[in-house]
Amino acid sequence: MLPKTPLKIGIVCYPTIGGSGILATSLGIELALRGHEVHFISYERPFRLPTDHPSIQFHPVDIGTHELFKYPDYTLPLSVKLAEVSSDHGLDILHVHYAVPHATAAIIAMSMLEPSQRPRLVTTLHGTDTTLLGSHPAYGPAIRHALERSDAVTAVSSYLARETQRLLNVSRPIDVIYNFFAPTSPDRSRQESREELGVADGETLLIHVSNLRPIKRIDLLLQAVALLEDRASFRLLILAGESFAPFEAEVRRLGLEDRVIVRDRIQSVEEYYSAADICLVTSDSESFCLTILEGMFHECPSVSTRVGGIPEVIRSDSTGLMVDSGDAESLAAQISELIVNRERRQEMGRAAKLFAETHFTADIIVPAYESLYYRELAKPR
Repeated sequence: MLPKTPLKIGIVCYPTIGGSGILATSLGIELALRGHEVHFISYERPFRLPTDHPSIQFHPVDIGTHELFKYPDYTLPLSVKLAEVSSDHGLDILHVHYAVPHATAAIIAMSMLEPSQRPRLVTTLHGTDTTLLGSHPAYGPAIRHALERSDAVTAVSSYLARETQRLLNVSRPIDVIYNFFAPTSPDRSRQESREELGVADGETLLIHVSNLRPIKRIDLLLQAVALLEDRASFRLLILAGESFAPFEAEVRRLGLEDRVIVRDRIQSVEEYYSAADICLVTSDSESFCLTILEGMFHECPSVSTRVGGIPEVIRSDSTGLMVDSGDAESLAAQISELIVNRERRQEMGRAAKLFAETHFTADIIVPAYESLYYRELAKPR
């Protein structure tokens, strides 16, 4: 086993509000705090990445535009940048989040480098890169190739590891390393945040955080909330990673204009979770669901669909409630139960926080990634 000296680690991720980018950014920050040198490579600076940490560097990728191509290309410019950063900075590990296009670009980058210059490639799967694209004939073979050529593959839940092996017929081992969350103190108090949002005393604040992709089922979220009988008892806060404009007509149709609050492209979500009472997740599929975990750290229990890896996060009715996918009536019933029964809601919130603090902290999860890095570096090239 190699001595555990500080490493030079490249991290490739999407920079947006989605869970994969948040996890990758948080991991990079934690690795830097532990003495490693971390290089982020993406088309934009990840929205939670600090600008002043001495052990963190950001390397932007110019998205390729050329009159020869009908559509802009990201994979090839990314592969060139990965080879450049690996060579210039002597990376030990290249950790890519999402198989396509990130792992694919990394494979190309490796072929550009001399064997002695190649970092060990770790690919972390977050969900849609395999569960949605794995069975697609235009993507499946490329994803399978990228996974087979990676030095190590991790998944954020046991569910995702099983689905990847099933959908892609991948026989190689997949390490399961759960997501984590490292909460920070919000800039405002709970009361100040609720006042800024216009939430009245006695109103229950529901919160939904997502990138609004179709799989997140915003239509189901709005339907469930519209079924709540006491409209004056709640407000719904949606923290949106993309424009909420496509859903505004549905909000009006359901008569929810005075119940729904939207904030988009938020840099810090801490103050909003601390102001919230119930976290809502209505997805058709989730590999882990970082949103639920973030809420748990703020004593905010969840009502969610029972899909994918969510049962691995909640695990019991004492920390959150689950219903079958697509069932707006059951969602509304469970939400209503927690709105009315404040004592139960608060008890669940305390249990959720305790469970999160004993299973999903940085001090538990980050060393698992470090061990994996050192394990791969100890193997012959």
